[in-house]
This record gives sequence, structure tokens and C-alpha cells, in this order.
Amino acid sequence: MVRAYIMIKALTGEADRLKDDVAAVEGVERAHIVAGDVDLIAVVDVDSPAAVKDVAATHIQDISGVENTQTYIAMD
Repeated sequence: MVRAYIMIKALTGEADRLKDDVAAVEGVERAHIVAGDVDLIAVVDVDSPAAVKDVAATHIQDISGVENTQTYIAMD
């Protein structure tokens, strides 16, 4: 399994709605609204780095209200 953390910047006022939409994406284990430079963090568990890319670039970035994402793959 590959674990990744996807940092999500939401458009103003969209974080609460986005949490449920992001959590519903296949491969997302959970999503949290956070304080700081980003608005949400999604924890992803999938089979491969390519699947991480698919979750982040295809599914999460296509959700209306997502401004930007950054993805970090866990190395341990």
C-alpha cells in the first residue's frame, strides 16, 4: 500500500462542503479540515504511486471548489 497526504486549498467558504466530497473519493481514508496554509488534508491509501496521482489529479482536483492541491507520499 502507498499512503499519501493531499493538502487541499479550498475556495473561500467551501471547506465544509469539500470535506464530505473529498472523503467520498475512492482511496481517501479520511479528510480533515485544518488551520494553516491549506484548508483540508486528505489521507489516501492506495496500491501504487500512480493511483495516488489518479486520486489527487483526476478526482480531487476536479471537485468544484478546490483551488489547489499538493501531494506528499509517505516514505516509511
